[in-house]
Amino acid sequence: MSDEALRDIFETYGTVVTVGLSSKPERFSNRVTTFLRSKGYRIIPVNPHETEVDGERAYPDLRTVPDPVELVQIFRRPEHVPAIVDEAMRRGAKVIWMQDGTAHHEAAERAREAGLVVIEDDCMHRQFERLDAIEPIRVP
Repeated sequence: MSDEALRDIFETYGTVVTVGLSSKPERFSNRVTTFLRSKGYRIIPVNPHETEVDGERAYPDLRTVPDPVELVQIFRRPEHVPAIVDEAMRRGAKVIWMQDGTAHHEAAERAREAGLVVIEDDCMHRQFERLDAIEPIRVP
């Protein structure tokens, strides 16, 4: 994906619905979302084992998130990704971001065929920092 397309994602979507977000500070999901929150993004946690993460109510699945679901960030093992992608598509998501180690090519292809933007096996934190170093990102 081009830098321009990645920058457009960061500058368009101010809310990141994060599937698999843990409240444990040592978890990768927590470190990435803490960084994104510090840059001005709202993070909506989705994890059936959490009730709240960093002051935000956590939801057991995408179906129960009451807010619009546009950008879905996934921190789950690849075998769980197809069901998450299917639910994200039902919810009207525009972007699916599969973090490092979560790629599922068949689910990604299905989402792309449905018109969604899909990033596989890449880190939002790393890409934000890289692009922001080139030219500051305007957070919505």
